[in-house]
Amino acid sequence: MITLTARVQAASDPVDEKGYGMKRVAIVYGGFSSERPVSLSSGEAVGKAAREAGYDVVMIDAGPDLAEVLLAEKPDAIVNALHGPWGEDGCVQGIFEWLKIPYSHSGVLASALAMDKIKSKIAYRQAGLDVAADKAVSRAEAAASHPLPVPYVIKPVAEGSSFGVVFVREGANSPAREVLSEDWAYSDYLMAEEYIPGRELTVAVMGDRPLAVTEITTLREFYDFSAKYEAGGSRHTVPADLPEAVTQRALADALTAHRALGCRGVSRSDFRYDEAKDRLVILETNTQPGMTPTSLVPEQAQFVGLSFADLVSWIIEDATCQR
Repeated sequence: MITLTARVQAASDPVDEKGYGMKRVAIVYGGFSSERPVSLSSGEAVGKAAREAGYDVVMIDAGPDLAEVLLAEKPDAIVNALHGPWGEDGCVQGIFEWLKIPYSHSGVLASALAMDKIKSKIAYRQAGLDVAADKAVSRAEAAASHPLPVPYVIKPVAEGSSFGVVFVREGANSPAREVLSEDWAYSDYLMAEEYIPGRELTVAVMGDRPLAVTEITTLREFYDFSAKYEAGGSRHTVPADLPEAVTQRALADALTAHRALGCRGVSRSDFRYDEAKDRLVILETNTQPGMTPTSLVPEQAQFVGLSFADLVSWIIEDATCQR
């Protein structure tokens, strides 16, 4: 594990040109998960937009002394720009609650539930959403035999950005033996999931408002980390060219998922649409969606008429405790 110490950039003058106090906002980003590079990019973009919107911004690269730094900086609100384990799974949200500092995005329970791909699907099923068949497996079980009929996908249960995803395709003679490699960097807690063919769709929800449907296409094997975050890695079409009934179903299903998990603020749900079967399957909900230059939520916000600064301002003003 990489051990980091929280680093704080100098804050701007806390009094505006008229002499009124400015809301002091801490952008908590970086951290030490596998998604640290994405979080650094998200945090920098959010911090810049918050300054442009007139907030007094302090940038905090999250480390083991995060609580101590927050107490010293005394922010009025926190924008959580962390991604992945510790930042997205309820851990850091518990720190914010303990310190009683209003913060953005989802709370402890919703964050933990959404991060666990198996447990979140229980909530989806209960809410009436279509999900792919799945089975919890250990690394040893995934490598020993096929846990589901081929084709299927092996995923770490609690990772984001498509880290550790292994496809077992039609005609595969062996199961996912890659998970036993010495350089495997993820947990032993895996999920085998039915492979759903079709189009990759995503919908952002802002409060109680689904924004738009984006279709994601890529020349890569699938929508992996590089496709998500590298320039030219994927193409985003917003709004997606879909029958109106499918668009409305995706918007409604994203809002249903947001509510079923108890999400707050902004979330983004990912789907596969199998046109041959007219089947819309929810894959997961991201409670800390990316805010990088190539991210999907800012694109959808812009589509409905919100600038990036407007979006960031909304996220800041939405911050509360007991989320």
